[in-house]
Amino acid sequence: MSTASLTSGLVTVRPEAEPAPVVRAEAIKTEDSKMGATTTPTEKAAKPPKDDAVSFGTHLGNLARKVIPPLVGFALVIGLWALVAMKSADFPSPAKTLDAAITLFADPFYQNGPNDQGIGWNILSSLKRVAIGFGVAALVGIPLGFIIGRFAFMNSMLEPIISILRPVSPLAWLPIGLMVFKAADPASTWTIFICSIWPMILNTAQGVQRVPQDYLNVARVLNLSEFKIITKILFPSVLPYMLTGIRLSIGTAWLVIVAAEMLTGGVGIGFWVWDEWNNLKVEHIIIAIFVIGTVGLLLEQLLLLIARRFSYGAN
Repeated sequence: MSTASLTSGLVTVRPEAEPAPVVRAEAIKTEDSKMGATTTPTEKAAKPPKDDAVSFGTHLGNLARKVIPPLVGFALVIGLWALVAMKSADFPSPAKTLDAAITLFADPFYQNGPNDQGIGWNILSSLKRVAIGFGVAALVGIPLGFIIGRFAFMNSMLEPIISILRPVSPLAWLPIGLMVFKAADPASTWTIFICSIWPMILNTAQGVQRVPQDYLNVARVLNLSEFKIITKILFPSVLPYMLTGIRLSIGTAWLVIVAAEMLTGGVGIGFWVWDEWNNLKVEHIIIAIFVIGTVGLLLEQLLLLIARRFSYGAN
């Protein structure tokens, strides 16, 4: 049969067209030759995209901006410290303090009697006093804050008392504790209690007073009990304010316990600092300053983490 078109009745037979795959292959080769590409599709997929490199550089720059400024700040503090140590023979240098810290933390939980214990036992004793005083303050202060914020009569009655007692120095309460409890340990705990209760009361009361009145109107229409109003409406709304008061209170409590223990003696980081001063071990006092600051920072960051977990903006 010839390649020309043959017609038989209504049926027309046309010549076969060229295979389409050959045309597509030639087109691909033409595009590759224009682009000058000699790599296979697998090799092209293996090349990392440029966006990854840009993203890595951005993350590296953000990390550097977060890390470098604190390092520069610590370097300046250490430099000033070394300069002061060079001018004063009695002030320990950073290197001498580091050697003392290595020796001190090599065995932080040794015991050679009631008045000679490692720094670890002193920190735990201080944390125990803070936990007891702070816990009792939370049990008393948070419900009292709800009462003050919820009832105008209680607010008017207790506000002038709180305004008078809150500015009093925490150490002014220590002699009262010694007189009442006749012992140094509960007197220190009492001082923690009385100084850490005010932020919890005030912040909780402020949170209750800032609850929208519409919520309370709905509760009144639904005839909810006071218990359900507190648990279902007030508590979720007041929780961020309450956690802020708790965070402020724990910082105050840790600040006060050091001063209280210096005056009362016994076992604790404050007493340890005063005892090391009496022994003229200034490098141990500097170590204690860093330890006290680190523990206080960890306590505050822990409460900040809890506050973010329960805040409305948390994911």
